[in-house]
Amino acid sequence: MRDPKEKKLAEIAKKDEHISYKQVTTQPKKGVMNWLVGRPLPSADAPHQTIGKAVGLAVFASDALSSTAYATQEILVILALAGAGAFGLSIPLSIAIVVLLVIVTISYEQTIHAYPGGGGAYIVARENLGELPAQTAGASLLTDYILTVAVSVSSGIAQLVSAFPQLLDFQVELAVAAVFFIMAINLRGVKESGMAFSIPTYFFIIMLFLTVGIGFFRFVTGSLGQLTDPPELHLIGPVTGLTAFLVLRAFASGTAALTGIEAISNGITAFKEPRSRNAGITLLWMSAILSVLFLSVTFLSNQIGAVPSETETVISQIARTVYNGRNLLYLGTVAATTIILIMAANTAFADFPRLSAIQAGDGFLPRQLTYRGSRLVYSRGIALLAVVASLIIILFKASVTALIPLYAIGVFLSFTLSQVGMARRWWKVGKLANGKSRKKKATNGDGFHAEELTYDPRWRLKMIINSFGGLCTGIVMVVFAVTKFSQGAWVIIILLPVLVMIFFTIKHHYKDLAKRLSLQHYKKPVAIRKQKVIVPVSGVHRGTLEAVRFAKSISNDITAVHVAVDAAEGEKTLIKWQEWAKDVNLVILGSPYRLLYEPLLKYIKTVAADTKANEIVTVVVPEFVPRVGWHSILHTRAAQLLRWRLLFTPKVVIVEVPYVVD
Repeated sequence: MRDPKEKKLAEIAKKDEHISYKQVTTQPKKGVMNWLVGRPLPSADAPHQTIGKAVGLAVFASDALSSTAYATQEILVILALAGAGAFGLSIPLSIAIVVLLVIVTISYEQTIHAYPGGGGAYIVARENLGELPAQTAGASLLTDYILTVAVSVSSGIAQLVSAFPQLLDFQVELAVAAVFFIMAINLRGVKESGMAFSIPTYFFIIMLFLTVGIGFFRFVTGSLGQLTDPPELHLIGPVTGLTAFLVLRAFASGTAALTGIEAISNGITAFKEPRSRNAGITLLWMSAILSVLFLSVTFLSNQIGAVPSETETVISQIARTVYNGRNLLYLGTVAATTIILIMAANTAFADFPRLSAIQAGDGFLPRQLTYRGSRLVYSRGIALLAVVASLIIILFKASVTALIPLYAIGVFLSFTLSQVGMARRWWKVGKLANGKSRKKKATNGDGFHAEELTYDPRWRLKMIINSFGGLCTGIVMVVFAVTKFSQGAWVIIILLPVLVMIFFTIKHHYKDLAKRLSLQHYKKPVAIRKQKVIVPVSGVHRGTLEAVRFAKSISNDITAVHVAVDAAEGEKTLIKWQEWAKDVNLVILGSPYRLLYEPLLKYIKTVAADTKANEIVTVVVPEFVPRVGWHSILHTRAAQLLRWRLLFTPKVVIVEVPYVVD
């Protein structure tokens, strides 16, 4: 199937006799990458790489669903500072967190329908709040995705270590290996990675619902009992007693359960048509499952007397109690939790490349991140995410508790910007007359993007929902920043402004470059009528003569230049030149200090400085190419060195003339 854009291009080309369009169907060569990521896909296959609701839940919900494995534990870690008697507060705190989850879900469901092109908080902020809030949202989300990979994989490996303590010493290595495994799967494409992750995601949902279902049944029948052989209680500081500040810290830690809610709004374009409807339904499914599992895990942890520990997770303690030991069902639950936690990183691998490509398209990140790989995914963004996340894991030694304080500030900052942006959008919609619409155009520096606003009679209700949601998430963000500041949140508070500054620096470069390359008010340069050709020669051989032959084809003004670092060698070159190329001028530059490039560069720049407006200096460099690849390291790559040294010299062109040695 041919890409519609290619058809349009071909039709335009037909209208001009000087322009032709030819489609080259040559596929990339087969190699190790083909075996690793699969056969290359043509651009026309892009619509067939979209996914449905069932697979979408596996791709985009794994991050949010996986948080049920550690959100309760993070609440208990903080409450432990007030003593085990404070663990009962985890239930009302979890209910408050679920209420916040419902508010955020309703808001993002509106965002999905308002901005079906994806991009989530970044697009909402860009269209309604301006560039600075948009880049702040972008920095927050990108940071969140990196930390999502680090936290989810580290948490998954922690589950594995809970079942097999002998692996504790290899925790970091296992985490990094898991990151690159997920990277390899994602490089195969959205559809294939989605299918691969569907099985473990639904296996986790089934096993955890089975575990909490049996747990509730045993609780109702009075046979649940208490946790036996509890692990050592993990305290992150001295016992201080129950205070309002401690409760706020516990609430902030538990809001890690909301991370990943925004993922679907960022990746709407991955869904099949109708995209907005499918994405919205998937979001509601995800929120419902997350709410039930999170509340259930918190409730059962209180009933069995679970304790936060570095050696055994809360999920492991619940499963061990529910199933009366480490039997097959226990191992299945731990295995499912381990896999979903590791696979949760897939949500970040699905969204990070898309968001970075959007920002790169707007000019705030390197343009290379907009390029799609052989499998129609943003492979450079995927690789970048894997490398940075692995470095974070190594730096923090795969400790979930150490990573969590860095985790949620960026998430809730993006939540807040998204909610405020949507509230402003509904305010603008309310100013339209009944039944009317308005298309607003705003420049993004590289062209125009349009936002179409249509009157909505329920704009007041929607604005109130988004405003209230923005207020709630903003408060949580401040609470998190204050309560977690000393534990490491200060890193993110400093990092986000630095990232935003980097984004604007990149944007400034692209704008400045575009201005300098612009054809507006540009006068056509004087046509080049003459080339002064300089041929650097180290000696007289077949490669030299090939270069001279090429030089004669482009100009009659040819000068060969030889730098004589040794007088005897210079004499040999002169004699050979008189025999083989006496019709071409030869200049020998003496170099008493044995400098090779400096005299040549000085000569070329002197000639270039004396050229007229319609003249140019062309440096023709003979370059012999060995048939055996590694032989090239045994020789000086003169053409490349000259190119770099002459890169900023005006009116100088470098031409390589390769000569393959048989």
